[in-house]
Amino acid sequence: MTSPSEPVLDPLARFRLDGKVAIVTGASSGLGARFARVLDAAGARVVITARRAERLEELARELSNPLVVAADLTTTGAVDSLVAATVERFGHVDVVVNNAGASDAIPALDFPADRFREIVEVNLIAPFALAQAAARRMIDSGRGGSIVNIASQYGVVGVNAGIVAYAASKGGLVNLTRQLAVEWARSGVRVNAIGPGYFRTEMTTGVFDDDKTEAWLRRTAPIGRGGDAHELDGALLYLASDASSYTTGSFLAVDGGWTAA
Repeated sequence: MTSPSEPVLDPLARFRLDGKVAIVTGASSGLGARFARVLDAAGARVVITARRAERLEELARELSNPLVVAADLTTTGAVDSLVAATVERFGHVDVVVNNAGASDAIPALDFPADRFREIVEVNLIAPFALAQAAARRMIDSGRGGSIVNIASQYGVVGVNAGIVAYAASKGGLVNLTRQLAVEWARSGVRVNAIGPGYFRTEMTTGVFDDDKTEAWLRRTAPIGRGGDAHELDGALLYLASDASSYTTGSFLAVDGGWTAA
């Protein structure tokens, strides 16, 4: 029994994000929209960004105090404008969730080099640019912060599915996570990655809506199914919050055992 002089143990308190400001990219649908809702529910003030302004406005109506920034982060100046708008509205930035992503299913022998570059721009270069711009603010403010890169199980393994640009860019994102974590650790900026397996999103509709492909997923994933959106909530809150204050450079697979098999 706790004595009057001892603090009450509250293990969940460090998972709260009250007073924190979080940027979520790719927030117009799918996992990004879910991430924004979860961070908002945990107390953060959330900045949502993506290219589809109408979708962002719909999401914003569900959040308590959001900032909507419609932007294509691969265009010149878009990342700096996003971070500047965040600081102007809320005074600081504490969390970045690099979630925006792109993919095409084309065999490697036929994959157009120009499209490969476009996917790398979205999946790797834009996340680096945003991490860099946000980290500068985090360090200058003295608050530090957390950057969470949404990679993929295919950032660490291959698959015979024609996703060469996606796999290459997500693999780059995983090791970018490690490199930034090492460089910024003593500045108070933590950098980690989540590696989701198959979750239902616009990008994976073809997997879940095709009986043959879904049967392949059930056979191949050790846990026997794809993931439900809520099954990423814990990983996100852990890495975004002070609960992970001694964790940096990690790759947290949430893939039903896919990368362990």
